[in-house]
Parts: sequence; structure tokens; C-alpha cells
Amino acid sequence: MDNRLPTEFDVVVIGTGLPESILAAACSRSGQRVLHLDSRSYYGGNWASFSFSGLLSWLTEYQQNSDIGEESTAAWQDMIHETEEGITLRKKDETIQHTEVFCYASQDMDGNIEETDDLQKNPSWVASSTLIKPLDSACLSEEMHSFYVSSYEVPAKGTPENNGEVTDIAETLVKEEYCGYKTYKHRVSDGAKDEIKPILKDNSDPPKRNRITYSQIVEEGRRFNIDLVSKLLYSQGLLIDLLIKSNVSRYAEFKNVTRILAFREGKVEQVPCSRADVFNSKELTMVEKRMLMKFLTFCLDYEQHPDEYQAFTQCSFSEYLKTKKLTPSLQHFVLHSIAMMSESSCTTIEGLKATKNFLQCLGKFGNTPFLFPLYGQGEIPQCFCRMCAVFGGIYCLRHKVQCLVVDKESGRCKAIIDHLGQRINAKYFIVEDSYLSEETCSNVQYEQISRAVLITDQSILKTDSDQQISILVVPPVEPGACAVRVTELCSSTMTCMKDTCLVHLTCSSSKTAREDLESVVKKLFTPYAETEIDKEELAKPRLLWALYFNMRDSSGVSRSSYNGLPSNVYVCTGPDCGLGNEHAVKQAETLFKEIFPSEEFCPPPPNPEDVFFDGADKQPEPLGANTIIIAQLESSEGSKNLESSEKHLQN
Repeated sequence: MDNRLPTEFDVVVIGTGLPESILAAACSRSGQRVLHLDSRSYYGGNWASFSFSGLLSWLTEYQQNSDIGEESTAAWQDMIHETEEGITLRKKDETIQHTEVFCYASQDMDGNIEETDDLQKNPSWVASSTLIKPLDSACLSEEMHSFYVSSYEVPAKGTPENNGEVTDIAETLVKEEYCGYKTYKHRVSDGAKDEIKPILKDNSDPPKRNRITYSQIVEEGRRFNIDLVSKLLYSQGLLIDLLIKSNVSRYAEFKNVTRILAFREGKVEQVPCSRADVFNSKELTMVEKRMLMKFLTFCLDYEQHPDEYQAFTQCSFSEYLKTKKLTPSLQHFVLHSIAMMSESSCTTIEGLKATKNFLQCLGKFGNTPFLFPLYGQGEIPQCFCRMCAVFGGIYCLRHKVQCLVVDKESGRCKAIIDHLGQRINAKYFIVEDSYLSEETCSNVQYEQISRAVLITDQSILKTDSDQQISILVVPPVEPGACAVRVTELCSSTMTCMKDTCLVHLTCSSSKTAREDLESVVKKLFTPYAETEIDKEELAKPRLLWALYFNMRDSSGVSRSSYNGLPSNVYVCTGPDCGLGNEHAVKQAETLFKEIFPSEEFCPPPPNPEDVFFDGADKQPEPLGANTIIIAQLESSEGSKNLESSEKHLQN
């Protein structure tokens, strides 16, 4: 296969994260020639979702990536003219740090699972929890070939059965094989050569809970879609509006978050959100219900009553709540479960604004303000990549860019040089922050996000239904510390196997992810153990597997912080620590308006019945014209009006 690409484009986008994918779709939709590249083997960057084996391979890839030596730069330096200079791009992705993996599930003693003498069969919480370390023997695939996709080559959206090890837009074009992922405790063999046999349970003495083993998790690994970044969509937020307006919503499916929880006095409680929930709640007294409804009604139009809060604009939201004569439990619910703010960092205005936004999103698609995309957050960037490809964008994964070529006289970027030594010219360049070199980012101060991904055997708050999607904010114990956001997903979200839950923990980093989050994990979960434990611990969900890592947060970095950035090179940041995707959408729209101020940002697609071709009354040419017409018709295929898109979101 010829890996050489066309050499002339209007826009080159490097990185397939959410803001880059939205920008690529908007540029392609406005008629620009777009080339979208990523050095990774999967779409989404730090917004991606992985199957279980795909996540292990991602960890291995980062381990190998950190050991890569510097490659020779002579190839691209020879292609720089005297009137030009090159700005090198980063060869290593350094946005993920402090990865630690722990396995608490019991080990099956068959041929596919190995256990060393140094490790105990039943790990306890601290002493014998096993840190899984990827070794050099693990690899991604024997061959990695670049490819590109034009508008007529994009297949239909994949089904759960063909959702591959690494999420992909055109999975039929990319097939990954994962070599052995060896650990101190166990080894997951290549599924193609060493298939794990189903576990046969002894039904003569059934346990109180379903027994989940590590080999079962590996065997059902394709049922998992594990997000690197944990986010939800506000049902009346910028991303939902953009999905409906651009008709990209037809590429995705969503489920409503079913409940909002609160952690208070060591217990998990469900928070009443709607008017019906408030009056049906058994946790609140009648007086508290009236007080809560009165305050929430005020928050819906607080701007109309400035005298109620003007004297407290310099105070924290928690101090303001105390003046409203709310009981401590109501203050806790409003602050941590409705406004979803921490006591120290939230001002009164911010708290009122967040509460109003929460209330305005209620009831649009369900009884909570939030939606979650089936198959994980990684589906959203891929949806916009599909839109870009439909309108003619060209995609190429595993395609590294060595440098940007800058004209010395004008100071503008003229081209890129890829790892094949090919020079590709363009007018505008959009680059993900993680690709910029250390020299370019020498003055940038990054923040960090602490993340944990857990696999558990049941929900943190059991109900009659085991298909609950929950969000919980655990307030900090120490003053000044950050609250921890917990999102729990059930198997109906297509993100985990049956009889398990996938739990995401997120907070701003002060230390390593494990140091920031382990105390919260201990409060909510107990490690798997076959021995008897006390009743309080038995009531908690059992922790089967855990991953901790720190992710770079570049959302607060301004353009002026970068050194020597050409005027036609635009930088997109990675995921932020917030719950929603508003920052990514705002950034994409702002950059698009800077590049193309006269163009509409992601307009609705044309109706096929309204599409007219130049010279339609003339005889069509036998060659060439047909190809263009087919591509244009395909770009309009499946278009719907806004109302039908909104109904699709409701399903």
C-alpha cells in the first residue's frame, strides 16, 4: 500500500482529540481540504476509550514510548530551504504519568494465568496488592501501516460485537493484535493463540455474590469500553446543541444518567433532583422539602433578585447557603450534588450559576441533567471524525509529523514533514498541545488531573435495578483539598461486562493519582477477598481491578505561553478536569472563527432534496462528474431535521 499522501491541503490537523476532531469536521463542512493525522494507533488521544485488553496495550505502549531513543533528524533537515526553518515536534507523549495497576480479583489456576511465588493468592488492601508493570516483551502489533480514508470509504458505525481492541472510525481498515501483556502476577496471552476457556461454576453451593475472576474479565474484555477521561454531557449544554445542529448525533447513542448520589456521614444517599423526587423523598422532612423547593425556585431566576445575593458576592457559596436557613443536609446536597462545587473554591455567583444550569437541564431527556454516550466518551471525537470524512477529509493514523516548516521572512508555517520524509503544504495548521516540543512549551505551567478506573462487582448504592448510571461527589476531608467526582457505569452503557460496574474517579492533582484517590476508594469499596469480613465491609462493593494515573491538564494554557509559535499555527488543549465538555466546544468554535471568520461553525447538513448541481440540465459527462455527484450525495445521506435528531438523543 502506498503511504504517500496528497501534498496540498487547506488545513492540516495533528491529533484526534475532541477539540481537534470538532475543528476538522467544521473545516471540512465549510469546504476546506482537510488532512487529519495522528501518530497514535487509535482515535481520540486522551479522549479515547479502550477495551480491557486495549487498555493493557495502551499501558504497554506508554511504557515502551518512554524508552524510545531520539531518532535521527537528518532526513527532514535536508528538506529545509535556506529561507526556512524547522520547528520540531515531540516524539514522546508525556501527558500520562504515574500509572499503577492493581488486581484484587481471584486468580484461576489454569494454564493461562500465572502466579509468581512473591505474590499471595488473595491480595489484601495494602501489603499484597499487585502493581502490574508492562514489560518489554509486550507489544502492540507486528506491523503498523498508515492509511487514509476519503469521504466515500467511511463504513457504517460498528456494532458492539465488532468494537475492536482500540476504538476506530473505520475498524475494517484497522485490525490490531495484542501480544502478551505480562505482569508480576499473571499473564494475558494472545487471544488468537491462547484462548481462555469459560469458567465453570459450582452451583452446588452458590455464593452470596457472583464470583468474578480475573480470567473472566480478560475473556469478556471486549465488553469493556474504558474512558481515559471521565465526562458527562449536560442535556442542555454546548456539546448537545452542536451534535443536534450539525446532525452528528446520528452517529451516536446516549443514555440518561439515572441518579445523583451524595456521600454524607460515611453513607451514600440518593439526592432528589426534580420536584417529584423532592416530595417523594423519605430522607427529607416536609419542612426541608419546602425549604429546598423555595431555594431552587429562587436559583432559576436569581439574576432577577440581585438584592438576595449582592452582599455575598465575595463570599464562598457554602457561606451563602448558611444564610438561607437551609439545614446542614440540604446545604450538603446543594453544594456537592447539585452545584457540584467544593466549599473553598466556589464563589456565590459561581454556585448560583451552576445550580441554575443544573436545574435548566432537568427533565429534557430524563430525571437528571446528564447524558452518557453508549460505548464511552471516545465515541464523541469519532463522531466528528466521521462527519469530516463524509465531507472529504482524509485520515491517517500512525502517521508521525517530524517538524513544522516556517518561512523566515513572513513567520508563517508553510508545510509539515512527516516520518516518511514527505513534505505536505497547507495554509493553516492545528496542533494538539502534546505534540509541541519541550522548547516550545518551556514557559508553560501545566496542571494535572488524578484519575482512577475501577472494576467492581456491584453498585455503591444497591437498588432493585442493577442498571443504574450514577454520579457522586465526595467532599474533601481536609480544608483546601479538592472534591473527588465519582461516575459509576453499568453494563447497559456498553462499557463493562455483565454483573460488574465500571467506576471512574477524577479530581485535580496535588500528588500522584493513587495518593489523591486511594482514601476515597477505601471509603466506598472493599478489596476482593475470599475470607470472611465484617458486615459493614461486606455491604460495600468489592473491588476487582484498579488503575491509577495522572493526566496533563493544559486547558488553562494561553497561546502567549508558547515560544515561537507561527501565526497560522493553532493549539488545541487536552481534557480539563470539569464534568462537561464545554471547554473543548468553546475552544473549537473560537479557533474556527479566528481561522474562517466569515464561515458558519458546523452548519446543519444540506437536505438531499435541496441539493442542486451546476449544469444539472446538461448532459452529464461520462467520467469524473459521476464520481463527484456520488460523493456529494453520500455526504448528505441520512440527513434529518433537528427535531428527529433530538428524538434520537432521547432514545
